[in-house]
Amino acid sequence: MLTERNYELGKRRYVLGAIAFAIVFVYILRLFSLQLLSDDFRRNADSNAFMRRIQYPARGGISDRNGKLVVYNQPAYDIMVVMKEQEGIDTVDLCNALGITREWYERRMDEIRDRNRNPGYSSYTEQLFMSQLSTEEFSAFQEKLFRFPGFSVQKRSIRQYTMPYAAHVLGDVGEVSPSDIEADSYYRSGDYIGKLGIERFYEKQLRGEKGVEILLRDARGRIKGKYQNGKMDCAPEPGRNLTLSLDMDLQALGERLMKGKKGAIVAIEPATGEVLCMVSSPTYDPRKMVGRQRGVNSVRLYRDPAQPLLNRAIMGLYPPGSTFKTSQGLTFMQEGILSPTKTSYPCSHGFRCGGMKVGCHGHPAPLPLVPSIATSCNGYFCWGLYYMLGNRRKYKTVQDAMTTWKDYMVSMGFGYKLGIDLPGEKRGMIPNADYYDKAYGKDWTGLSVISIAIGQGEVLLTPLQIANLCATIANRGWFITPHVVKHIQDEQLDTLYTARRYTKVHPSYYRYVVEGMRKAVTGGTCRGADTPMYEVCGKTGTAQNPHGRDHSAFMGFAPMDKPRIAVCVYVENGGFGAHFGVPIGALMMEQYINGKLSKASMAKAETFENRHTISISKADDTD
Repeated sequence: MLTERNYELGKRRYVLGAIAFAIVFVYILRLFSLQLLSDDFRRNADSNAFMRRIQYPARGGISDRNGKLVVYNQPAYDIMVVMKEQEGIDTVDLCNALGITREWYERRMDEIRDRNRNPGYSSYTEQLFMSQLSTEEFSAFQEKLFRFPGFSVQKRSIRQYTMPYAAHVLGDVGEVSPSDIEADSYYRSGDYIGKLGIERFYEKQLRGEKGVEILLRDARGRIKGKYQNGKMDCAPEPGRNLTLSLDMDLQALGERLMKGKKGAIVAIEPATGEVLCMVSSPTYDPRKMVGRQRGVNSVRLYRDPAQPLLNRAIMGLYPPGSTFKTSQGLTFMQEGILSPTKTSYPCSHGFRCGGMKVGCHGHPAPLPLVPSIATSCNGYFCWGLYYMLGNRRKYKTVQDAMTTWKDYMVSMGFGYKLGIDLPGEKRGMIPNADYYDKAYGKDWTGLSVISIAIGQGEVLLTPLQIANLCATIANRGWFITPHVVKHIQDEQLDTLYTARRYTKVHPSYYRYVVEGMRKAVTGGTCRGADTPMYEVCGKTGTAQNPHGRDHSAFMGFAPMDKPRIAVCVYVENGGFGAHFGVPIGALMMEQYINGKLSKASMAKAETFENRHTISISKADDTD
């Protein structure tokens, strides 16, 4: 019995010993982890002994292609607070010094306390209390700063704009969101980040690299000076400067001409793909998106039913109308559907076949390709698509023919994003065989989709894509991806913005389209763009709008043989292409090529400012 009892006692001692050993072992492992593998204790101790004050870099400046300063930095000051040190201050005095209410103060402090409960925050860490004080506000507060322990001033910079133009291209800068912080460890609460435009797209180049200043604290947390006399400090690295491809004089003219209208103007230098201007109307003054009023103004613009925040140049999806006929003629020539000099199609005030009718204005018929472009004949291009989709000797099925057609459109920059260096670009819409199979079943024919031949139906493009089509024709078969930044300080542009992209059409066929666009200016639908100063090539478009008045479109380039500018003008509800698109496009080309407008053109430009309605003459009822 005794032996059995001794056995049980010995067994218990072993169990208790094993438990004690396990506890000690766990503590040793935890101490090893905390002291050697983890820096949590060190960081917490450092936060008590040191203050790491972030030194913010100057954001890169922005100039236009001619060296005009567009965006620069202006000093601003943030009020920072260390929660552990600010207790006991006279809050009424602080609110009076900063010009804020007690309610605002309490709400802001509650936000900071809530944030301090999250991992990674400390009551010893400086946190943003109030942002973007002006120099005058800072000077008034600095005199009283000694009264408010725990509060300090941190110098920052805010963006300033030299002119009220190009808001959609430039974008703006605002405080980071939680998702921004989660996506990039560079940011912490209270930092600023590009929100829209090139400020967003080129954020990493513009923002620079932060520096740090390490300050010593005493046992009560008071700042006692720099650690090792500043030897461990790291100076901030300023952001890189950007040179835009935009000509701000051209941009200013475009915004003037589009006042009171909805739509867009995009101009491109064909040889480089550089965007010379990008106008979206209605627009807004970028200077209103600066400082503490940014939030209020942003909400006002967001709620505006005219949608001034929408960049219609890259986000607006429109039927291209007759501007699209140029792409159809090129496709039909390359596929052997028509001969540019021999093939003529009838046009009895439009296309008529199998009960299908597409109207057209009066002009001589039948016509070959060049005059069909000059007169913008609907019948010609409808017949071309009809014969392509119905050609069973060349294509086994209508689906095969449609896929071939779609591939040509994609090679010309349609149906997908072009890749411009701006956020928010839309891809547009180019229908394919699957789309029509779902819409009509397998038994659809060319007559089912005939309206796409004239840029109607399901086809939707952005003004940028139409301008790029014009640049491609000007180059006789290639384009460089459009971009709004010409140069980045100490950095090369992405190869996307320097490499040529060729279409599926042989360059030899482009000369016929160029000839047709030239004849459209000298005696066709674009007569308003003709000038003795240089040879202009153009194509109008009147895009049908089932919800109201038709849209006015124009694309053109000049000079014909050594093109310097290709432009697209798209005015919502503007009527025929010749009414708004052509005269605005002509003024834009003259401004860029000559560097200024003639007196007669200046007078004409004034008539287009704030012009909302037009009177339509039957003699001008052409697209």
